[in-house]
Amino acid sequence: MGFAGTHYSRRVPETSVLRRAATYLGLKSQRPEDEDTDTDTTGDYGRSVATLHETEQEVGPLNAEENRRLFRIKIFGATGSVLLLIGSLGTGQIPVLQNPVAGMRLLSLPSRMWSTALTMSIGGTLMLVVAWLMIGRFAVGRFSVEVLEGRSPQRRMTRRQADSTLLLWIAPILVAPPLLSKDIYSYLAQSAIAKRGMDPYVVSPVRGLGVDDVLTRSVPNLWRDTPAPYGPFFIWIGEGITKITGDNITAAIFLHRLVALLGVVLIVWALPRLARRCGVSGVAALWLGAMNPLVILHLVGGIHNEALMLGLMLVGLELCFAGIYSADRLRGSGFWPSRAGWLLIAGTAVIAASSMVKVTSMLALGFVGVALARRWGATLPALRHAPVSTWWTRSRQSVRALAASAGVLFVILAIVVGGICLGTGLGFGWTTTLSTGEIVRSWMSMPTLMSVSTGRVGVWLGLGDQTQAILDVARPIGQLIAAIFVVRWMLATLAGRLHPLGGLGIAMATVVLFFPFVQAWYLLWAVIPLAAWATGPWFRVLSIAASAIIAIVVMPTSSNTSGVVLAQGLLAGVIMVAVLTALFFEDLPFTRHRRSRSAPGTDS
Repeated sequence: MGFAGTHYSRRVPETSVLRRAATYLGLKSQRPEDEDTDTDTTGDYGRSVATLHETEQEVGPLNAEENRRLFRIKIFGATGSVLLLIGSLGTGQIPVLQNPVAGMRLLSLPSRMWSTALTMSIGGTLMLVVAWLMIGRFAVGRFSVEVLEGRSPQRRMTRRQADSTLLLWIAPILVAPPLLSKDIYSYLAQSAIAKRGMDPYVVSPVRGLGVDDVLTRSVPNLWRDTPAPYGPFFIWIGEGITKITGDNITAAIFLHRLVALLGVVLIVWALPRLARRCGVSGVAALWLGAMNPLVILHLVGGIHNEALMLGLMLVGLELCFAGIYSADRLRGSGFWPSRAGWLLIAGTAVIAASSMVKVTSMLALGFVGVALARRWGATLPALRHAPVSTWWTRSRQSVRALAASAGVLFVILAIVVGGICLGTGLGFGWTTTLSTGEIVRSWMSMPTLMSVSTGRVGVWLGLGDQTQAILDVARPIGQLIAAIFVVRWMLATLAGRLHPLGGLGIAMATVVLFFPFVQAWYLLWAVIPLAAWATGPWFRVLSIAASAIIAIVVMPTSSNTSGVVLAQGLLAGVIMVAVLTALFFEDLPFTRHRRSRSAPGTDS
């Protein structure tokens, strides 16, 4: 008896790790045993995450004084963009050959005064971020009041004011050299390989073009001998640009930037419409999503293909939701789809095309499929209390709806992907190069950061450098964890607690968190779709802080930049921003005199 008592006193309690995991995944209820249960209840899927969303109220436009302040902030941010343009002539990613400003006395001056160019680049970036934060008051409200309390502001700027501000801030960047990244030169080299009839998914720039080629010379050493990791649709677009520009790097860069700008235009078109579907202010969504400094600095300035991927994905989502949530039938008379059905087909095709820019956006089809299945009657009954014998009877309609939805979307996806792969002549080689980026050890990737940190500790302890071995284990585990969470967000969407757009945004955030390699602009995979759904205080505070900090921390430096030069540039940039802030916004004596003379009721 004593042994038995000891044994039971040491038993693992009910709330063991496995039981808690089952409860979290919705496989076991948290309700007390004596509470009445309903076999048709949804369960606990997405209960906590759903609190990120609250419907926002529509409010009136700004008053006269707020419009004057808004105008000052717009000009302040535009001044930052101009300073960034000037500084980028020295700190930008200028091509090794065909430098367009070489030999021009005035335009080449920043490259001969690198410390000054660095100061202007840092100062311009700071001004742009500060302007974005200041104008946020007219989109989501005061951070310490409306944002933290989850309330709508009393007034917001109009959609037209938001669009004109974004255009004003982007305009100087359009003619700047590539900012903060040399990925554009890999795009150019891979496109040239395709144009010459070679397979960019097998042949690297150095092997296909030669080490002395004008395009290869500007490709970073890390990527010179790696195949293209991008989809065939993007490579085909680049191939078309190469046919137009040939080896003219400046013209090719400009056309690729126009493609990135097209992606931003698509984001601006789709984001407010998606926000309205979720009961969120379109202006607030634009401010956090499209006007985000990461969009301006990295998607437009850095000319990354995420702009086109995200733009197409959001447009596709809006078209799909317009069809799925339409009151009309998806199927018209006879075999042909109705107008709502064609919208669904078109939206799915656009999302499929976006995945052929970068495959990440294919995840959106999973949430579109859940939304379509819900329209056809799929639900998420609680399977925890009902007898197994009744499972098929209760779930038959849901299983059939999910299968039908998956089948329809898969057929459209297969047709579009197959058409692009075969139509471009690039084939399916992209499926073998998706892990090319894993050679990067990014501190923003959680599995990579933990692996590298553990490897460093091992070196300090004299155990040798086991970093790569740890990475080989940690990265697949991270991807498995991400997949489990993504399934959970899909179940929460099927339960009806999350809008499909919100579920997609949270899934994208999960993917970014556990992705093997993460760049600064990958944060936008999650922030942009969530900007149209999530209004919770903590989401907005964290996303605003992360966007601002990352925009500032990623500086236009190289491995040759000394700490002293960086510190000098940072200090000078902060001082410059402080002075310009005072000139723009402080009530200085000469501005007081001018304001008093223009005030009504004063003598002329």
